[in-house]
Amino acid sequence: MCRVRMKKYRSYKGEVGKVAPNLLNRDFEAAMPNQKWVTDITEFSLFGQKLYLSPILDLYSRDIISYTISARPALSLVTSMLDKAFAHIPDNTNLILHSDQGWQYQHKHYRGMLKTKGIRQSMSRKGNCLDNAVMENFFGLLKSELLYLQEFDSIEHFKAELIDYLEYYNHRRIKAKLKGLPPASHRQQALSAA
Repeated sequence: MCRVRMKKYRSYKGEVGKVAPNLLNRDFEAAMPNQKWVTDITEFSLFGQKLYLSPILDLYSRDIISYTISARPALSLVTSMLDKAFAHIPDNTNLILHSDQGWQYQHKHYRGMLKTKGIRQSMSRKGNCLDNAVMENFFGLLKSELLYLQEFDSIEHFKAELIDYLEYYNHRRIKAKLKGLPPASHRQQALSAA
């Protein structure tokens, strides 16, 4: 059995503030789905191995739009996540996708994918976790509701439980702020009404 310790993954490499402005500017409210998304990467260390989670969260209903899990923090971790997210939206939505200044988000290929899809890139100021507070809060929930409450037999067991938690968070975890609905149901209601 192994208890998991989650820590902040630090991926910054590059020049401060040279890639994208902070368009989000700590305005974490959205009037409808697909206006403002946030993303980040977190690292899990257990059984002498590492696992990385890269989700995109919509600020309207706080649901996870897409995610990838990988044993390495390679560029494909974020580009695969984008491919999955892009399947849910048309081109040129003009939505904002906010991240920290991690090297993956500064990469030319990642930036090109956003530009081609018509998405505006936004980045936190260097070393300022409050600029991406909603994503940090999600990682905190994940930690308190899954990691600290359970023991795991293997890294595969942990990964399976993590996938189950993400499904639970989107489809079954009700939120008072969302009129008692889980995030995915709240999102679908808004999209149906539009």
